[in-house]
Amino acid sequence: MTLEAIFYACQQENRQGQKALYDRYASRMYRLCVRYLRDTAEAEDVMMEAFMHVFEGIGKLSYQGERPFEAWLKRIFINQSLMHLRQRKVFWMTLDHESADLSNPLQADDELSAQQLLQLLFELPDGYRTVFNLYAVEGYSHQEIGALLGISESTSKSQLHKARRALQELVKKSENGAKS
Repeated sequence: MTLEAIFYACQQENRQGQKALYDRYASRMYRLCVRYLRDTAEAEDVMMEAFMHVFEGIGKLSYQGERPFEAWLKRIFINQSLMHLRQRKVFWMTLDHESADLSNPLQADDELSAQQLLQLLFELPDGYRTVFNLYAVEGYSHQEIGALLGISESTSKSQLHKARRALQELVKKSENGAKS
């Protein structure tokens, strides 16, 4: 079944179309949710809530191709993950005026696997991890991140800088642990 056919079936609230959409995107959207939420059970719950929003909102869309549809879908899952973090009240930001120099990107002597990097990201505080994901993985600008999270652009930049610094430290610890 093509994505366009799935799209129109979902607009008609066709269960087979909804299942086809779920089957096509569940794995990818689950991984997206896990990047924001450490707990896999929470990520699964958020993913299911997001799919419900997709099924409720798809009737208001017009099909414009795969890329625009996937961007819309991804935005729903990101927003649902962010909402969940806010509801848990563990989402916090810190402003450190010493963090103005953002020129030092994450560097590692050895290449990390995607799984190792994900594990290191899980060790970051929610605020750092969220801004890092939105900026480095999803490609949002600091202005967009600020609007999404209700923070200033400079706070977004500061959080990214702190996330990079923390990741550098975690990479060093990981490398030192592997060498011992």
